[in-house]
Amino acid sequence: MSSARARSATLGALLVVPIAGLLLLLALPGLDVRWEHHPSHFWLVLGVALVNVVLGVLTSEAATQRGDARLFLVSMGLLASAGFLGLHALATPGVLLEGPNAGFQIATPVGLVLAAGFAAASALQGDGRVDASSRRTQRLIRLGLAALIIGWAAASLGKVEVLAHAPGEEAPPALRVLAPLAIGLYAFAAVRYLDLYRRRRRTLPLAVASAFVLLAEAMVAVAFGRSWHATWWEWHVLMAIAFGSILLAARSEYRRERSIPAAFGGLYLERTLERIDRRQSEALGDLVAAMRRGEPISSVSERLRREGFGADEVSTLERSAAELSRVDTLFRRYVGPRLADRLSEEPALGRLGGREKDVSVLFADLAGFTAFSEGLPASQVIEMVNAYWEAAVPVVVEREGGHIERFAGDAIMVVFNAIDDQPDHPLRAARAGVAMRDVTEALAAEHPAWPRFRIGVHTGPAVIGNVGAGEQRSFAALGDTTNVAARLQSAARPGQVLASEETRERAGAGVVAAPVGPLELKGRVHPVRAYELVTLPA
Repeated sequence: MSSARARSATLGALLVVPIAGLLLLLALPGLDVRWEHHPSHFWLVLGVALVNVVLGVLTSEAATQRGDARLFLVSMGLLASAGFLGLHALATPGVLLEGPNAGFQIATPVGLVLAAGFAAASALQGDGRVDASSRRTQRLIRLGLAALIIGWAAASLGKVEVLAHAPGEEAPPALRVLAPLAIGLYAFAAVRYLDLYRRRRRTLPLAVASAFVLLAEAMVAVAFGRSWHATWWEWHVLMAIAFGSILLAARSEYRRERSIPAAFGGLYLERTLERIDRRQSEALGDLVAAMRRGEPISSVSERLRREGFGADEVSTLERSAAELSRVDTLFRRYVGPRLADRLSEEPALGRLGGREKDVSVLFADLAGFTAFSEGLPASQVIEMVNAYWEAAVPVVVEREGGHIERFAGDAIMVVFNAIDDQPDHPLRAARAGVAMRDVTEALAAEHPAWPRFRIGVHTGPAVIGNVGAGEQRSFAALGDTTNVAARLQSAARPGQVLASEETRERAGAGVVAAPVGPLELKGRVHPVRAYELVTLPA
């Protein structure tokens, strides 16, 4: 059994123990001993509430900084349980209140029911079924939760008729009715976060999934436990373990990432990670551009700070930009030697404008680059990127004759038949994609923590030429062909090369490819028939 499976089996066994113990106590009431100790109850509940407040504030701050809807809903679940836990602590007789208070006594299960709703909603983020991404929606949710907690406290202290009955040994019937719903919501959320853990292999999603299982078990204890008996104390302890596990996981991630927003990166939505990637790539590009022009980067850095980048983040970007600038010079012979030669031979090639030409375009980027790089020293990130480019660029440029239209941090766009006439450009592009996959996968096998490339290839017409103005211009390939190649790359799995039907058919005999079915690509009216390239003739 692998270590990962062993850990999963151990964790599963530990999660089964509480519910098995509860069932034993319910089956044998004689074992359900009574222990009424008010100070212990007060400090246990208050301590768990404070842990939840800390977690809720940290996750809320990270959600605000990153604009992530999933993390926002997780923070609301934590704050909901924290608020009602605090009210439950006040229900301890003889500590702050003279006697028991029914409203405060049942506050914790009410908070658990609310938290279950937030948990399920957070698990649905990214599916398009629930959307809490707008600031207005989030503000209304915050205000609504605060009003509910304050209103519950006021109603309980005012002994509103609904909450004025004397506390009993068992949970109120309404909570018993709501318990199955809350258990189902927690179970649904746990499954979704466990799937997130399998895809990202980060500690925090696993801790959150485990916490939701524990909270579901706590709801069972709430429904059937008797006040001040072992079954009643159990749900208090289960909640403490659940939220403590999230806090420990977040602390572990923070020690590795050295950034609070980065510590919660394992929970972010895919679109959040893509936005962070894009934002950092654009900032990095601006810094590198300033360095290439020989200008001081202080003005760019100051602008980035005004746009919300932290001081540590700007410092990391400056170091990364300096290293990327050096790498750009170092790899000039790979980036565009043939284009430089052609411009020297034919100066007219440098004029603005272009012409339509049949080309093949290869897009590749590193899946999971943000999760790997955020919070790491720039030197480690650049070392990884350099190692990949050193392996991949020669097979793309020297062996297959591709022209690197641009590097974009961890991504690359290569055009075939753009400068020189290459009648077999579909075969060249397909071979380049497979060769790039093979050399980078071999390198990734030596570094299991490194992200892996996903690659897309498409053949068709594009406008080849120079775009820009004045002295600032770029040799580019524009049109639908490049867009389709980029979308295929986005649809590919890590370590996979997806080619369009046009590329596969025009690459000729000997191509071994597996159909992946028509793909619905963003910006395309009709599905695109695609194939996974397996092997190609040399």
